Amino acid sequence: MVRSLFISDIHLGCRHSQAAALVELLERYEPQKLYIVGDFIDGWKLKNRWRWRPEYDAVLRCLMGFKRRGVELFYTPGNHDNFLRGFLANFGVIDIQDRFVHTAADGRRYVVTHGDQFDRIEQSAQWLSLVGSYAYDVLLTANWFGNRLRGKKHNPYAFCGGIKARVKRLVTHVSEFEQQLVTDARQSDCDGIICGHIHVPRIDSFEDVTYLNTGDWVENCSALIENADGSFELVRCDGQVIDRLPARPTPSLPQRPMAGAC
Repeated sequence: MVRSLFISDIHLGCRHSQAAALVELLERYEPQKLYIVGDFIDGWKLKNRWRWRPEYDAVLRCLMGFKRRGVELFYTPGNHDNFLRGFLANFGVIDIQDRFVHTAADGRRYVVTHGDQFDRIEQSAQWLSLVGSYAYDVLLTANWFGNRLRGKKHNPYAFCGGIKARVKRLVTHVSEFEQQLVTDARQSDCDGIICGHIHVPRIDSFEDVTYLNTGDWVENCSALIENADGSFELVRCDGQVIDRLPARPTPSLPQRPMAGAC
């Protein structure tokens, strides 16, 4: 049982989406709230070629099972499922908004948004992002076959993950991605930001604001969970903990003076 579960960048429709691993994680945790933080569906890939696998249906069955058991579902679209931004509303089954403010169990407030709005390359030259996406898809395919031939089955995308991490670090530097998100959280009077988009799972502190990136389900198979005390953990599908954020310390009550002797 966990208080909240945050997942992003599943990319259903992309041949390299590790949806089966996501099902494994969804069957491991029972959250009170589930946030889908963008790029759940890869509209870019599905637009050019429809690809829907049985494990995608398994993911949807897990989500509907959560809903039947009373789990609250929230969805903030990203750049790959941007078409959903035309349908922002609470549909009863799921609440779709461009951003949410999540209040953790320890009282800290977090902006929840995909993050593509803060990527300058995405906003000013989306064609470059689109070309890069298809080029990277080719690299993922080559990497998958190469690792299979070499007998490496544990993480068939490890090499690509390293390359993309370097590319994303460059994009992050150019767009000041993290700093912009932190600034937005600060201006929203929040204690932190929870996002996805750059496929790099991370927890870091920027003075008074905490940055939490959920990672993705192509290279890292990572998610963010909130425990009952308001602490957070970045975990992989097998339960391995990548990083932790402790709960806010409970303020100690002032000591009452002891009564004097009569």
